[in-house]
Amino acid sequence: MTIIFFRALFILLLALTMLAPGKLGTYASLVDWPTIATLAGLLVLTKSLEASGYLTHLGVHLIALMPTERALAFFLVLATAALSMFLTNDVALFVVVPLTLGLRATMALPTTRLIVFEALAANAGSALTPIGNPQNLFLWQISQISFGSYCLSMLPLLAIVMAVLLLMTSVTFAGRKLSVEPGAETTPVVSKLRTLSLLLYLPFLVLTDLHFAVVALLLVLMIFFFVDRNVLARTDWGLILVFILMFVDLRLLAQQPLIRTAIESIGLAHSPRLYIAGIIASQLISNVPAAILLAEYTKDWRLIAYAVNVGGFGFVLGSLANLIALRMARKRSAWVLFHAYSLPFLLLSGSLVYVYLFMG
Repeated sequence: MTIIFFRALFILLLALTMLAPGKLGTYASLVDWPTIATLAGLLVLTKSLEASGYLTHLGVHLIALMPTERALAFFLVLATAALSMFLTNDVALFVVVPLTLGLRATMALPTTRLIVFEALAANAGSALTPIGNPQNLFLWQISQISFGSYCLSMLPLLAIVMAVLLLMTSVTFAGRKLSVEPGAETTPVVSKLRTLSLLLYLPFLVLTDLHFAVVALLLVLMIFFFVDRNVLARTDWGLILVFILMFVDLRLLAQQPLIRTAIESIGLAHSPRLYIAGIIASQLISNVPAAILLAEYTKDWRLIAYAVNVGGFGFVLGSLANLIALRMARKRSAWVLFHAYSLPFLLLSGSLVYVYLFMG
């Protein structure tokens, strides 16, 4: 998936460079480097925690305690949402979806439906914090406010989308009892990686909150270089390249007279239009590019954040987390089932958020 986006963005960059070769020297200045540094540091720390096996070990034991299908669904939804707040939505899915798939050997479950709801939960939970997803990370950096202030700003959105999600979960999943086979295998825990990841996490966030993201990244890279270089080797550096290209491409596009005229004609100074434009743009180009593009035309980072986080629901392209979850499901039917739940979810939650923002 990363390769597909990289290729598309690279081809677009070549085209834009041919249109204006004189701007080549400005490309580095178009990248929001604190955002890139924070994202890179989080990827390293979450990869270390994932490689330690601790999350999988903990999850298997907790899931075994669930008495009914509905209780299991609630647990998986809430666990995915909670992990997404602090480990990013992608990492949460990389932890929870394989766990869900692994449970098929021990009990009869509607696995595909659970994965669809985990994708919705990853988008919902990640909306709260600056580090929950890349669009929040970017908007947090340009907002120049504290970690806690950002979370407080996003709390009403989280409350609305989680209420809708939990209501849909209670209606969708049955209350039948589950029978779990004893002795399920768990991943062995590497204590060194688990401890190191947890110890570094808070200092990294504190340094980032104090606007020393680049320093924080360098410290993390140095520590893992000496402690466990395999973590650095397994980190998805391709994703970092994708985001660098995304910044350059979208900011170059925003400078194009035709693009600027077309977007300005929408009237983004009118808040309801900005909200709707963010949702629609997310459906077409995904919510991270939508956030970067809209930030070129308005300083209302909070409304952009509400719009593009809601825009992560709906069509599968709305969020990269959707694509990750469905690819891991490995069933064609998952794509149809996803839209059967995600499109109504977008309409309902998007409408409720609109009422809160503009009619409350």
